[in-house]
Amino acid sequence: MLDLKQELVSRFMRYAAIPSQSDEEITAVPSSQGQRELSSLLARELSELGLADVYVDEHAICYGTLKGNCKGPALGWCAHLDTVDVSLSSSIHPQLIRYTGGDVCLNEEKQIYLKTAEHPELERYRGEEILFSDGTSVLGADNKSAIANIMTMLAVLADNPELKHPEIRVAFVPDEEKGLCGSKLLDLNRFKVDFAYTIDSCELGEVVWETFNAGSGTLKVQGVSAHPMSAKGVLVNPLLVVHDYIAMFDRSQTPECTADKDGYWWFQGGFSDPLNATLSINIRDHDKERYEWRKQVLRDNLELLQRRHPKARLELTLVDVYENIANHVTRDDKPVAMLYQALSELNIKARTYAMRGGTDGSALSAKGLVTPNYFTGAHNFHSYAEFLPLSSFEKSLQVTLKLVELASRD
Repeated sequence: MLDLKQELVSRFMRYAAIPSQSDEEITAVPSSQGQRELSSLLARELSELGLADVYVDEHAICYGTLKGNCKGPALGWCAHLDTVDVSLSSSIHPQLIRYTGGDVCLNEEKQIYLKTAEHPELERYRGEEILFSDGTSVLGADNKSAIANIMTMLAVLADNPELKHPEIRVAFVPDEEKGLCGSKLLDLNRFKVDFAYTIDSCELGEVVWETFNAGSGTLKVQGVSAHPMSAKGVLVNPLLVVHDYIAMFDRSQTPECTADKDGYWWFQGGFSDPLNATLSINIRDHDKERYEWRKQVLRDNLELLQRRHPKARLELTLVDVYENIANHVTRDDKPVAMLYQALSELNIKARTYAMRGGTDGSALSAKGLVTPNYFTGAHNFHSYAEFLPLSSFEKSLQVTLKLVELASRD
């Protein structure tokens, strides 16, 4: 019989050892070779577990099907191959530490500590085994803990053929961290299920079926260059044009001033030289009408900007990136209701969370495949301070197995 804790940890360590950081500068999918390597490894392991229809496509999306041995809705699980690029090392060196309280030395050589003064949530796990990074990278629990969870669930079913389960399909997709690129390319004919789940981010008990509606914008400004000695009435400084555009927006509706279901505009970055400037913009809102309003405000302010700077050439491009899962599902619909039932039967307190972000389920739900999300159990994603208590990791797996059980009761 499998030791589930050992299985989870060993799989997580194996998957985390493959650098698979996505690359914002690369437009091809996948954006990094490590994602192909991880996908190939998972394909081999799926075949060894006896799954059918194991296939890796040109985008490194890995598919597999576990044939059902009972009736019930066909279930899907989707997890992403990439880790986020936040200017930390792409190589991940996880370590398992029994936490006894106080600050944790992640890296003695570099004197990197995880301090409870900055992360008091750590104290909740005194006496427990916890996975940490070595302080030079993210931990990669986003999303390799989910991959380990899904693969362990399949290993449990392979090791216990008497356990009832409907058909289960899995998909491992690239480049979630840079706009859900892989899930947007997912072939729903190969991933043909009644509904699906992602396991992405979130602490113990968190359930996500609401995400942002998300878009991106790019403002391009071409000014008029001139030597300062003859610039009066001639020079149009593109950097100041961009500055004027940003100043038109309410500063209280930016990420640093908002929380919960507040939407925002985020003027994320840019470039300027004496003739041209570019501004990158993120648009987010849980409410679909407010999201559309935010896009219109960007357009309206562009018109005002053009009147203020008639000699400047302005171009605004807006792109929808992903949708709120709740645009397509309610709490009472079967995929979500079944998730709450699983938590209830496991005596795990559900913590419904309107995610200030998106998951692969945002893209899949928009394509017609309802895909809510539940917790991995980890904390502090996208930072060196990311950590994963094994007790929460195991409970996430228990939810996965319970969902299989509930589906088999149909």
